[in-house]
Amino acid sequence: MENKHTQLSTKDILDKEFKTSMRGYNQEEVDAFLDIVIQDYEALESRIRELEEEQSRASSRKVEEPVRPRVQATNHQANYDILKRVSNLEKAVFGKKYADD
Repeated sequence: MENKHTQLSTKDILDKEFKTSMRGYNQEEVDAFLDIVIQDYEALESRIRELEEEQSRASSRKVEEPVRPRVQATNHQANYDILKRVSNLEKAVFGKKYADD
């Protein structure tokens, strides 16, 4: 995966050759460390792909399903329920005659 923010790919890290010298680093330790770095790169690349896909799905959902109409419909239903309860309360308190006038 090409990323604008990174200079190395996992292949670059894996294929990197270091020159040896008399007082150089232990090659096995360097290789073991680079293996860990590669695993971290792969995990980060995978997580970036997951987040990009999630963002894409979320963006497409916003276009297809606007949230406002659902909220308004819910508010409308709540208002209707409140009015119905008030009407029933009026009938209970004042009797059927008041509700019919």
